[in-house]
Amino acid sequence: MNSKADKMPSSHGHISVLLNEALDLLNVRPGLLYVDATAGAGGHLKQICSRKGTGDGVLALDRDLSALEKLTNRKSEFSGVQFAHTNFADIQTILAQKEISTIDGGILADLGLSSNQLEDGNRGFSFSRTGPLDMRMDASDSSSSPTAYQLINSLKEKDLADIIYRYGEEKNSRLIANQIVSNRPIQTTADLANIISACQKGRSSINPATRTFQALRIAVNNELDSLQQFLKQSSAILAPGARLVVITFHSLEDRIVKQFFKQMASNCLCPPRQPVCTCNHQPQFQILTRKPIIPTKQEVLSNLRSRSAKLRAAEKLPQ
Repeated sequence: MNSKADKMPSSHGHISVLLNEALDLLNVRPGLLYVDATAGAGGHLKQICSRKGTGDGVLALDRDLSALEKLTNRKSEFSGVQFAHTNFADIQTILAQKEISTIDGGILADLGLSSNQLEDGNRGFSFSRTGPLDMRMDASDSSSSPTAYQLINSLKEKDLADIIYRYGEEKNSRLIANQIVSNRPIQTTADLANIISACQKGRSSINPATRTFQALRIAVNNELDSLQQFLKQSSAILAPGARLVVITFHSLEDRIVKQFFKQMASNCLCPPRQPVCTCNHQPQFQILTRKPIIPTKQEVLSNLRSRSAKLRAAEKLPQ
């Protein structure tokens, strides 16, 4: 069981979710190569270096340039770590640029937003912070994706409703989209949150804006497609015995990871009704988490943002 100290905020204001559980499954050992594909505020990265005994042989990726710059300034903590500003969907490309063909240790991805991102109102991720409707993970590249402002102020009502329903699993998606269109132009996160709150029907245990903000963020950053690309590319570059560890924060992400691991661990991919296997598929992974690992009650109490986290892991099999 994790101690209270393991979950207390660091001096950098972020609490890493499922920290020890993720590192235990990553099975960090000296002399092997590891990738933190979503370095963020550096909580998991710091523990990888600590357990490995050095930052040498550790690669840290992040598509958020501001987060990466903060990490590179913490030189005493991350000496020897190689940093790369990139979307984890391009993990094969960035490794090829560094002349790395295989990862013999493991790859970790924590798909949650950091506290630093949520608490910065200028990023537009949080409905509890007034700011511009941005929501881009990589705000340094104005051409990388549309902002949330552009989506909600330009999309047709039906297309907006589809995004809110598909990515936010929001039952009131049509009403919310209608009210957004009726109140255009919408300028700030507070304006949007107020419009969504007015659409609420009945009581809910979560803020009524939660699902819509999630949906817009996913759409802005193309997160689900990026996750699928990351999983596919990671499976190709892992060496036998290396591990892939992923922490998700909502059902859409978790479903993608679960189905990917299940497929990669399967002996057959033929249709269920086909009487004889003809695919000749060989399992490439051994699933290490029969069920997803979730935070303890103690962790949720000390870090409410961990409540929806799920951790899954798999190990590459010899081929």
